[in-house]
Amino acid sequence: MLLRHINFELASGQLLLLQGGNGTGKSTLLRSMAGLMHWRAGTLRWCGQVMSARNPLFQQQLAYLGHQCAMHDALSGAENLRYALQLQGIAWQAERAHQVLQQLQVLHVAQRPLGRLSQGQRRRMALARVLLSDRPLWLLDEPDNALDVDGSALLAQILAAHAQAGGMAVVVSHRGIATPDVPCQILNLNPPSSALQREEGACSVL
Repeated sequence: MLLRHINFELASGQLLLLQGGNGTGKSTLLRSMAGLMHWRAGTLRWCGQVMSARNPLFQQQLAYLGHQCAMHDALSGAENLRYALQLQGIAWQAERAHQVLQQLQVLHVAQRPLGRLSQGQRRRMALARVLLSDRPLWLLDEPDNALDVDGSALLAQILAAHAQAGGMAVVVSHRGIATPDVPCQILNLNPPSSALQREEGACSVL
């Protein structure tokens, strides 16, 4: 069993940073919460109600971003986003998409095949999918992967804005993400114990 005795609560407006070395179960925990892995034991509560991570009611509340961008190289960034939202039953709003792509500084490459974009641009496109989903719970596995300094700073701003709007996020990041003025918890998965601590005003492990 990879994960044992893991307990945490996350409220609206809060972030949770998963910390730990390679193989400590950070991605496993995130994938389990996203309903992509079977739970042998444990309980998930959403708004006080016990439910499976695969429950459609819970699935409709979350946006998951894994290590891979999960987009098709032959399609443009915009086509990938439209298709991903369609699969989630979310209507395409051109004005909103324009705004998000501009915010992430990839509007100028949105019509190019994804395979022609840099890794950093691809990651920003994947983050655009999360923003456009308008889901309250974000599960992000190394969202800063392949991002440059400016991209990482932009990600921190986006996370802070999401929390300040009442959203919440569980984030895996080896580099740490600084989010001033946002309540943040750090869940350390390193053995021998998993210590949960609260850090007000910043969520960073650098």
